[in-house]
Amino acid sequence: MVQRRKLILGGLAATGALATGFGARAQAFPTKPLRFVVPFAAGGNADVTARLAGEGMSRKLGHPVVVDNRPGAGGVVGQELVLQAPADGYTMVIAAFGTLYVSPLMAGKPSMVPSFAPVSMLSTVPMIVVVPANSRFTDWQSLMAAAKAKPGTISMGHAGNGTPNHTDILRIQENEKVSFSIVPYRGSGVGLNDVLAGQIDSYVDQLSSSLPHLQSGKLRALVVVGEKRTPELPNVPTLAETGCTAFDGGTTLGIFVRQDTPAPIINTLNAAAVAALAEPSIKQKFTDLGATVRPSTPAEFAAFMKTEEAGIGELAAKGLLKPE
Repeated sequence: MVQRRKLILGGLAATGALATGFGARAQAFPTKPLRFVVPFAAGGNADVTARLAGEGMSRKLGHPVVVDNRPGAGGVVGQELVLQAPADGYTMVIAAFGTLYVSPLMAGKPSMVPSFAPVSMLSTVPMIVVVPANSRFTDWQSLMAAAKAKPGTISMGHAGNGTPNHTDILRIQENEKVSFSIVPYRGSGVGLNDVLAGQIDSYVDQLSSSLPHLQSGKLRALVVVGEKRTPELPNVPTLAETGCTAFDGGTTLGIFVRQDTPAPIINTLNAAAVAALAEPSIKQKFTDLGATVRPSTPAEFAAFMKTEEAGIGELAAKGLLKPE
């Protein structure tokens, strides 16, 4: 009987050891290369952000983070690809609120925000309003005064319907009760060419795209569409400083995974992202691009998304954002 009891206890101990070992193996993450899906073409803001973040995260995680560009439908194609992958943390997407909410809306699809879990914000690129260097508008107040005096006559371009550039114009119109002649373009480059040539009065653009033209003196920045001034343009005021309603109109990119990804995996990815953004060399590279690193907890990122949804959702509810 004693011998039998020893055998049983020994068997249970062995089983427990196996279970413990399996649990440890199951919790090990990562054990292989990871993938950043970028839902836009190579060379853009999202692509560069993914490569910089991936560079630092790979050192923290001990495995490569491979960038996979999957452009299409304003980000929807790449985001759908991530939802088709296992919820194991190995497939992430670099996205912004607009690509998860506005892009599907413009395509006649439901919001993709509920399908994803936020991991960490990465960076914010400020949005600015620029005019040709020889424009009659020397400041934001003079442009706004002209737009209010003759509604619909002052042209303002953006990089495409549904982009943050577009929704920024809509929010300014709603907040300030003003009407612009809105000119959509297919990408920032085309719109910049037109404002440089004086074909349009003004253009809403990411700082990173306009910065070379501002530095060369070909463009003039009138206002920062955000709550803080940007170090690259210390003399350019924010909306609030000009007497307008303030909101964060910049493009904030972050990491998302499938909504049903286990919390421990999300926390591991978050820790790696935050550590990567703390590296001086990576922070400097973001600064050189006109971006500001913006690490966060998953909860902070989720709160930011809710704030964005409140602002943009109001535009959608008023019928200002419709399927193309």
